[in-house]
Amino acid sequence: MFKAELIEGAARFRSADEDPTRNLSACPALVLNADYTPLSYYPLSLWPWQTAIKAVFLDRVDIVASYDREVHSPSLDMQIPSVIALRQYVKQSEFPAFTRFNVFLRDRFQCQYCGSGDHLTFDHVIPRRLGGKTTWENIITACSSCNMKKGGRTPKQAHMPIKMKPIRPTSWQLQQYGKMFPPHYLHETWRDWLYWDIELEA
Repeated sequence: MFKAELIEGAARFRSADEDPTRNLSACPALVLNADYTPLSYYPLSLWPWQTAIKAVFLDRVDIVASYDREVHSPSLDMQIPSVIALRQYVKQSEFPAFTRFNVFLRDRFQCQYCGSGDHLTFDHVIPRRLGGKTTWENIITACSSCNMKKGGRTPKQAHMPIKMKPIRPTSWQLQQYGKMFPPHYLHETWRDWLYWDIELEA
């Protein structure tokens, strides 16, 4: 489990003191499932303020916390929600979509040959010319240098061992990996809902 200070360093929590002057576009709502866990960690489940307010009026969500920023209409003054919870639980799919981003996330945004995080692309472990398929179990993250070095060979033929065997991850596994990469913008009212399971220090 990573330490709280690493999260604090990676994620800049914005103070609520800034709320009254905050631009409306900088007032997204963190969306929690009905069990008060985020719908997703990475990308973080956020709704624009307009969508959040509409969901409140349609009785689809409960407001958990709000910005100090308000919106006004002839008949209403309302604080903008900063954290909302769905009233109906949304069951998560057991397996995530097979996408570029999710492959990178599974592999922790690192080349699976050298560990670099720069110029990332994809590599077929078993090359397509040898019958390799484009599947979770045969695609890994690779930097462009290692990809070119390996060429149309297998890792064994190229003497390039893989750091982690590629697998089809579950949605739960990707959520855990996503917690390692917090967004750069976090409002202080989100803190309790995102990192409640961090190991506490004595």
